[in-house]
Amino acid sequence: MRFLVDRCAGHRLAEWLRRQGHDVVESRDRGPDPGDQVVLGWAAAEDRVLVTMDKDFGEFIYLEGSPHCGLVRLPEVPADRRIKLMAEVLENHSQDLAKRYIITVRGDRVRISRPPQ
Repeated sequence: MRFLVDRCAGHRLAEWLRRQGHDVVESRDRGPDPGDQVVLGWAAAEDRVLVTMDKDFGEFIYLEGSPHCGLVRLPEVPADRRIKLMAEVLENHSQDLAKRYIITVRGDRVRISRPPQ
């Protein structure tokens, strides 16, 4: 799977995804933070699922109709916990990611949302 990992989601998560065999780029490698709209645009243009902790991306997708290729929103927890949660998302929801759904993890709950058509 192809991912763009937002700087807030962390380098350790990006490295873990690479070790799992995924194609991963990190927004932090592209210089100073250009803003969330630009990051979402990069992910859409490159056919990548965006992995973040920010809430703004859901607003861009649902309220503004911004193009995207799927989104995983993880909670603000230590890196080891984020990696464990992402492993669970990949194990249980890879088909949803392939359909470009929005996956939000809150505590031990996972919410799957179909993006607007």
